[in-house]
Amino acid sequence: MIERYTLPEMASVWSEENKLRKWLEIEILAVEARVERGEVPREALEEIKARAAFDVRRVKEIEESVHHDVIAFLTNVAENVGEASRFIHYGMTSSDILDTGLALQMREAMDLILEEAVALTSTLKTKALECRDVVMVGRTHGVHAEPMVFGQKLALWAFEMARNVQRLRRAREVIGYGKVSGAVGTYAHLDPWVEEYVCERLGLRPAEVSTQVLQRDRHAEYLTALAMTGASLEKFALEVRGLQRTEVREAEEPFRRGQKGSSAMPHKRNPILCERICGLARVLRSNAMAAMENIALWHERDISHSSVERVIIPDSTTLLHYMLVKFHGVVRDLTLYPENMLRNLELTRGLVFSESVLLALVRKGLTREEAYGLVQRNAMQCWSTGKDFQSLLLEDPEVTRHLDREELKACFDLPSHLRNMGRIFERLEDLVI
Repeated sequence: MIERYTLPEMASVWSEENKLRKWLEIEILAVEARVERGEVPREALEEIKARAAFDVRRVKEIEESVHHDVIAFLTNVAENVGEASRFIHYGMTSSDILDTGLALQMREAMDLILEEAVALTSTLKTKALECRDVVMVGRTHGVHAEPMVFGQKLALWAFEMARNVQRLRRAREVIGYGKVSGAVGTYAHLDPWVEEYVCERLGLRPAEVSTQVLQRDRHAEYLTALAMTGASLEKFALEVRGLQRTEVREAEEPFRRGQKGSSAMPHKRNPILCERICGLARVLRSNAMAAMENIALWHERDISHSSVERVIIPDSTTLLHYMLVKFHGVVRDLTLYPENMLRNLELTRGLVFSESVLLALVRKGLTREEAYGLVQRNAMQCWSTGKDFQSLLLEDPEVTRHLDREELKACFDLPSHLRNMGRIFERLEDLVI
């Protein structure tokens, strides 16, 4: 991933140094296991532990000749260890360290992602409770529908993020498997106990069965969880973008001191963070699709998945981590304009209470169809003339035959319309992240 969208802690996870360090740890643990089984002299293990090392530049130099990253790594380690290196990688295949090491990196990456996802969810919960009385208009099809509160939007996001946290935790569990079972997973040259020993000490579980590789449905599930979380962030960011439009201006992402919005127009305050999040979510979805393509491999393994994963796994984890951090900042410092929310709520001159009038007429004995016709007739006149909806209803004798002035006025009572919102926030208060 390019530096622009990479935060330092995630860059460390996917560094070459971290990858090779994990490979070495796996190799040494395999030797340890064989010592426990009496297959390797303990002195050899001590020598390996004392001298085993690698140099990233040297590994790259060897790879230029051998065109095989694991062989290059093992060659460099052997240069440092000497004769005892003959016990390293015994009975193992490249994927034993590639896939097991990748699982460790993916778990580390997920830990960083989960930390940010939990933090964002917590902030959304807090902000939602703070905004439980911030009244605004709800929109369907982009058109004013009925009154709501801004806290309801944030509560919706909080619950959705909580579901994403559950999915991400499940993905961490699914990827937390290793294998040390040889060229086609048969343990032909290593006892299965070696695999169990290595995995236990790494905090992984041994795969129940493997081929030369861990099966890629695990990686696809992991990438899909990342993509779904990204899709949620896109959904939230898209809403902020919509509310930031000049004609609406109900909410606005942070605009920092010294920030500039346009090279040509000094007045611009653009939702660049939310637009960036929406764009990057597309990459996550594409990468998840590529991960699904990696599931089907020839027989016990080919390497068509390998080159893909070197791109999509570091990139997807890096991007989602970045997106979570950035959107958390948007939520934390989101600027709200409650006065604009009220202004927009009143923009249609009471039309948002049309259902209340409809149901009041139904309660008076009209059929739904009859009531709908009366209300819609006046609503369309309100749209076309700009007259106040309640006034038009009061001037309609077919309406006032059933509803008097006080009964009509009650249909436009905002607190009554929002009287049941408390139940949503009670559920939110009980949300455990």
